[in-house]
Amino acid sequence: MKAHLRIFVITLLLTGSALLLNSCKKDPVPPTVTTAGVSSITLTTASSGGNVTADGGAEITARGVCWNTSENPTVSNSKTSDGTGTGSFTSSLTGLTPGTSYYVRAWATNEAGTTYGNQQSFTTSPVLPPTVTTAEITSITETTAVSGGNITDDGGGAITARGVCWSSTEQTPTVADSKTEDGSSTGSFTSNITGLEPGTTYYVRAYATNSAGTAYGSVRSFPTEQVKTVTDIDGNVYNIITIGDQQWLQENLKTTRYRNGDPIPTNLTDSDWSNTMSGAYAIYPHDQIDGLNSDAEVLSVYGALYNWYTVDDARGLCPAGWHVPSSVDWASLETYLINNGYNYDGTTTGARYALSLASTTGWTSSTVTGAVGNTDYPEKRNVTGFTALPTGYRLTTGPLLFFGQTSHWWSSTQSERYDIDAYTRSLGSNSTYFNGNAMVVTHGYSVRCLKD
Repeated sequence: MKAHLRIFVITLLLTGSALLLNSCKKDPVPPTVTTAGVSSITLTTASSGGNVTADGGAEITARGVCWNTSENPTVSNSKTSDGTGTGSFTSSLTGLTPGTSYYVRAWATNEAGTTYGNQQSFTTSPVLPPTVTTAEITSITETTAVSGGNITDDGGGAITARGVCWSSTEQTPTVADSKTEDGSSTGSFTSNITGLEPGTTYYVRAYATNSAGTAYGSVRSFPTEQVKTVTDIDGNVYNIITIGDQQWLQENLKTTRYRNGDPIPTNLTDSDWSNTMSGAYAIYPHDQIDGLNSDAEVLSVYGALYNWYTVDDARGLCPAGWHVPSSVDWASLETYLINNGYNYDGTTTGARYALSLASTTGWTSSTVTGAVGNTDYPEKRNVTGFTALPTGYRLTTGPLLFFGQTSHWWSSTQSERYDIDAYTRSLGSNSTYFNGNAMVVTHGYSVRCLKD
């Protein structure tokens, strides 16, 4: 009996002690954390962190910092996760927006919940305008020049546009004036300046654009070359233009005599024109052209229409020191125009540069994009100074056709396949191309002379 009593008393004492201990144990509380200062601030990143100084009586299962553009950010906003446990930790804030104010707090979590440290605030660095310099002006002609620039610092933002801008009236030109568009990256670039007036002083500077705005390089100035001229055997005076490394007459040939002074036959009947195997020329009838009152006026403005026998005559058609271009000469012109961005859309492939050769007036209207007769892309029209007029042509059988719609020019190169054909170049009001074809030598086409 005494033994059973002793066991009962011991059990009672042990149970009471356990109950007493359990009644004295505290439930965990949220941890205590402070927020570190913000440092290493850039356009899109910053550094902060925190210090978990008390675990609240339970294990720290997560910690980090959270941030937002509004005050008192929480872990439902942007956050880092920087380990577990108490003590100090460092946090990297990423994906920030330049020039923006943020609020940041450290946080720590245990089984009792998440608590936050004191709030810190900071502003990311702003995007600045780029830094750009203007290249020297080179390759100056009557109507063109070459410049460019160098973007040495993007200001912290992506470059969205770059090039040069120029004006003959504004000494500090902007992108609201004439300009090129030459890519969207840092580093050096080259710009082809076109459509200039001869004998004129221009001001040019490079520009670069990012989200902060457009910055400009220093202003450079240059005069274009004066127009040079040459005179043919008849006393007609022609302006000279430079396109690449070629020099061309700016007008169609008007001479009625060979270089030695011999006259070139004209006023042939349709029958005589189609059957002749020697040189001859025709003039588009003035009564079919508005505003012109004589054939002499037509000749002065549009030039003569020659058969190819005139081109091939050993007595010479162009002024001394000049020649009718070969098919290779025409191809060299084409290559230069394509490679240097004269296509109406600014590309450097294909052959869509007809607008750069055509006069700004006289062509039959067209709705074809970039075509000679369309009024779109006015900045590309006649930027070479070639000033091609829509002269039409004379058929072998006699009629003169398509004034206002086409222009054709002979080359000095005869077709390899047919001795009755020679190579030509042509523009059409509905076309973006400077077409090359072999045509019958008894057609009447214009002639442009190229310097030897």
